[in-house]
Amino acid sequence: MKHLYFNDQAFIAESFNMDEDFTFQSSRLAFFKINSYKLSLINASFCTTREELKNSICGSLLNYTSPDLILAATGFFDQEIDN
Repeated sequence: MKHLYFNDQAFIAESFNMDEDFTFQSSRLAFFKINSYKLSLINASFCTTREELKNSICGSLLNYTSPDLILAATGFFDQEIDN
């Protein structure tokens, strides 16, 4: 008797689109932060000091997120894997 395999193409396509959209939004946010940092190096009117801006960017853009938190946020562990 053959075992059935999970092959829901709509689910796979939707999860890919969600991941692609998240990646696009994250890269766009990073692009804006980098441009803001470059502008602040020219004109230090965005923050009180350049050091304050550097600490803000390093605390938000350049922080490390562990892979298990990302997988849990996307719902990877919520579903069973049939294959």
